[in-house]
Amino acid sequence: MLVVVPKEVAAGEKRVALVPDVISKLTKAGLQVIIQSGAGSSATFTDEQYVTAGAKINGNIDSDLANADVVLSVQTLPVNLISKLKPGAITISFLAPNSAQAEISAFEKAGVTAISLELVPRISRAQSMDALTSQALCAGYRAALVAAELAPKFFPLLMTAAGTITPANVVVLGAGVAGLQAIATAKRLGAVVSAYDVRPASADEVKSMGAKFITLDLEALEGSGGYAREMSEDRARKQQELLTPYIAAADVLITTAALPGRTAPQLVTEQMVSQMKSGSVVVDLAAETGGNVAGSKAGETFTNKNGVIIWGAKDVPSQLPFHASQLFARNVVNLLLLMSKTENGKPTGNIAPDFSDEIISAATITHEGKRR
Repeated sequence: MLVVVPKEVAAGEKRVALVPDVISKLTKAGLQVIIQSGAGSSATFTDEQYVTAGAKINGNIDSDLANADVVLSVQTLPVNLISKLKPGAITISFLAPNSAQAEISAFEKAGVTAISLELVPRISRAQSMDALTSQALCAGYRAALVAAELAPKFFPLLMTAAGTITPANVVVLGAGVAGLQAIATAKRLGAVVSAYDVRPASADEVKSMGAKFITLDLEALEGSGGYAREMSEDRARKQQELLTPYIAAADVLITTAALPGRTAPQLVTEQMVSQMKSGSVVVDLAAETGGNVAGSKAGETFTNKNGVIIWGAKDVPSQLPFHASQLFARNVVNLLLLMSKTENGKPTGNIAPDFSDEIISAATITHEGKRR
């Protein structure tokens, strides 16, 4: 069967769905891999590296898409490319199923099986296929670096002949994968870090990173799949009131709270930001989905009237395209190999979704054009 990886066409997307060091896993499973020429260049992977790894390179991908059994991409294919796919082809990508209605309709019309990485369930057996988690790891790391770069002060405590430099005070809201990585990176840079999450169970993870967990006198909001559930307006107001002193004292605020497929919760109001010191930095990782911080804008950095620097995230994992692609590719290959058929313990070179498997069943949007 033929696996095809086209260039990403979304603006700002620098990742690639497969990297050279995973190609051998697919060829050993009896699959042929074709990479569009230059698909990996933004992530520093050359055509020559792919060829050495066992893939073929083609500059004109149209004929390959028409013959592809499986198409792998980071972002979902645009409608004009979906229309080129043959009935029964399988696509695996981030699909944004709650907003990509035109693309989903195109998959239906083309008779394609579309698998959405956002819908891979958060169960232990699926951890190696969980691209949301691997990309959140990249985003959290990048968030702390951005904050350190924008801040007009050192992160670490420094003892100098000219006097002592006190460490930066960093507050992180949200202690999921991105939040924990932001905490760990800020700690490695020497900052004093505290963090808050609506799930009290996160306290031990925060403390294990060397940070202080902010405890508020509020009900827990544990949700399914490791995510927090949405809160009422009254609870949101009370939370904002209790968090305000911590945010006012922060040199850096990093917000990471997200609800997959839904608008990000607003955790920080303009009034709360106005109480931060001039020169403080806000990094809002949720800016692309509405923002945790009032006034943040995806892809923009600005200084408000009080002198607070606000950075709105956009395409953050793509800002670390080498390792983000490497992690993404491993997730995708593990998911693809889950669908690889064997006979007498040997791969047959065939890929077919098994909907009795809860991972495949949960992540499939359309199967051969029919909505699931």
